[in-house]
Order: sequence, then structure tokens, then C-alpha cells
Amino acid sequence: MLRFLWTSLSSLNIWTITLSFSLFAFVHGNSDDEHGNTESLKYSRKHGALSHNVATTDAEYTRKLKQEVQVLLQKVSEMERQQKSYPEVKFLSYKDRKRILVTGGAGFVGSHLVDQLMLQGHEVTVADNFFTGRKRNIEHWIGHENFELLNHDIVNPLFIEVNEIYHLASPASPPHYMYNPIKTLKTNAVGTINMLGLAKRVRAKMLLASTSEVYGDPEIHPQDEEYWGHVNPIGPRACYDEGKRVAETMCYAYQQQEKVDIRVARIFNTFGPRMHMNDGRVVSNFIIQALQNQPMTVYGNGTQTRSFQYVTDLVDGLVGLMNSNYTRPVNLGNPEEHTIMDFAKIIRNLVGNDVEIVNKPAMQDDPQRRKPDISRAKQFLGWLPKVPMMVGINKTISYFRNELSRQQHSERNIWSPDQPLK
Repeated sequence: MLRFLWTSLSSLNIWTITLSFSLFAFVHGNSDDEHGNTESLKYSRKHGALSHNVATTDAEYTRKLKQEVQVLLQKVSEMERQQKSYPEVKFLSYKDRKRILVTGGAGFVGSHLVDQLMLQGHEVTVADNFFTGRKRNIEHWIGHENFELLNHDIVNPLFIEVNEIYHLASPASPPHYMYNPIKTLKTNAVGTINMLGLAKRVRAKMLLASTSEVYGDPEIHPQDEEYWGHVNPIGPRACYDEGKRVAETMCYAYQQQEKVDIRVARIFNTFGPRMHMNDGRVVSNFIIQALQNQPMTVYGNGTQTRSFQYVTDLVDGLVGLMNSNYTRPVNLGNPEEHTIMDFAKIIRNLVGNDVEIVNKPAMQDDPQRRKPDISRAKQFLGWLPKVPMMVGINKTISYFRNELSRQQHSERNIWSPDQPLK
């Protein structure tokens, strides 16, 4: 009972706090200890627990104090009835339960990864500075005994004990990583060094979330992991492209020199619920424009191609790579290729609004063709994308439709990790 009283103190005023401890015995009828009750009453009077005059009797004090403690107990009871519920997680013994750090875990991909790791029964710590991440992406886990959230920028060192590190922290869409190019470079360079240093100190395994952008505007098609890329080192996208390339270099330098156990995933275009509405990516742009009956903007002539995977497929690949013994870079993407123009028409038809598709000037250094060769993922991870593109797009459209319909904060649009794909 005292534990419940203590948890409720932050919402109560100071004199009620005094009552909850100095006169707790009165509620339970311990009135035979006259000396103890008298001392408690003297304490309450001395510290101003009740306004009173000289004529007020001890009996009146006792009655008022009992009333106030009853109010306190009623509030505690209400708090107990409103206890937060969580998705059901698997129980793991201490031998199997891992302590896992996810940097950027409040972001789009990171939050879905956190969902899977939590459901598997592990202890998960999220470190995020909320530049593009949002607390409500992981708010359904806040308060769970296996979950911890740190408001932390990984450009600064982090000292915690973990068994595995999923290093996802970095802005990943062009408007976000171009907004502050130096910060993007520091996150991918200094931040990665800090995470590798942590992995070295605590002997943790680390997975780097790299990107297909390391291939730049590729000259071979499809792109396999042996391709070195075709990147403009001083272009507007270079802060991200070269940032990830140097991050990969540092991972393998730490592996060779310090024997750090590393994994590198090269992630291709990914979509799904919890995408940032203003991230400027193809899927989110097209869906929002179509839902709002605005012209859908295609940069360039629309013949450039992309391959889109649903976010849960990517998460399966990340977890599979971490749990494997394979240490070379691995492409994670859907080899089903579409032109940007075709993709715009698909989304327009699924949304059901006959909006105009307009062309705008092409973006500098925008890749013309992008398709992963996932032979390595098939061979060493047994991984293949499972979610059909149309199913994933419909789920994403539903999420954005709910997001756009919100009129006030109480109208929540929380994507639950146990929502089935249909």
C-alpha cells in the first residue's frame, strides 16, 4: 500500500503528502496508540497540514485527516484501474534475454525494429535525439520493464552495458539530411565511432544500418555488394552518401584492428506506417498528395526506377543479419522494380482520387536506376521479402489517411505492433 501511496505523490499537494505518512495509522483504526496519534497531530499542526483555530479539537483533526487520506486512497485506486496495458511479449530466461541498444529507435524503421525485439522478450534501450524520430512511434512501450528511452545524441559518447547494438541513427531522407549536412556527416562519422567504441568496450555485436546510397547513381544493374559505387563526393547528397561509406569503412577497420563483431546492412527504399509525413520520400509524397487532392509531383520524366520493400520485411532482414555469422555487407531490398511514374499511377488508383501527375525538374545526382541483387541475403540469411507491394501500400495509405484526419491531440493514430497484415 505504501508503494501505491508513494507513486501518487507527484499529483498531490504537500499537506496531503504529510497526511499520507504521518497519519496512515488512522485509516486502519490504530487509535489505541494515543501517544502516537497525538504526536502525529502535533506534527500536522506544526507544518500547516490543516488550517485551524484554537477551538479545534483533536477529534475534529482526526476526522478531517481520515477524510483526506480516504481521498488519497481513492485516487490511488483510480490509478490502479487505469494501468497501462502493453502488447504481449515473450518470456525469456536470463540466459536467452539480450540487452539491446537501438540508436534512432524512435524513427520510422527503428520503431518497427524495437517492436520486434520487444515482442521477442529482449531488454531494449532506445537512444534518439528526436531530430526525425517521434516519441509516439514507441510510446506504447514506455513504462514497460524491458524498455528504456534515452534522449541522447550519439555524436556524444554513451556509456551503458549492452549485448547488441543496432546503429540506425541518421536522417535518411533527402530533405532531412540536406537540412544540416555537417550534422549528417557528424552523425554518421563521429556517431558511428562512438557506437563502435561502445561495442569494443562492452564486447557487443554491432549492426550498421547502411544504405543503397553508397552505390550512388549506379553504372551496373542490378547492384550487388561487390559494386564500389558511383558517387559525387561534393554533390548535395554527398553528406549522406559519403557519410555512410565512411561509416562502413570504420566498421571494417574496427573489425580488423579491434576484433569488433560487426554486421553491415545496405538498405534499399522502404515504406510503411510511421513514415514521417514531411520526409520527402516518393511513397509518402505521393500518398499525401493523392489523399489531399493535390497534383502528384514527379521529378524528372518519371522513367527512373526504384524498388520498394515493406518495413516489416526489412526488420526481419536486420534481425536475421544480426543473428547470423555473416560479416560482409548485405543488400536488403525488394528486387521488384517500378518506374516512378508507374508507382505514382498505382498509388493514385489505390487512393481513388483522380489527381493530376505533374513533372518537375530532376533533382541533382538523383539515381536513375535502383534495384538490389539480394542473392547474398538469400544464401546466407535465408531472407526474402514476403509482403506484397499492394498490401503494404494499402496499409500505408490507411495510416496516412488516419494521420491527416486528426483534429486534436487526443485523436491518436498509433500503429500497434501486433496489427496483422491482410
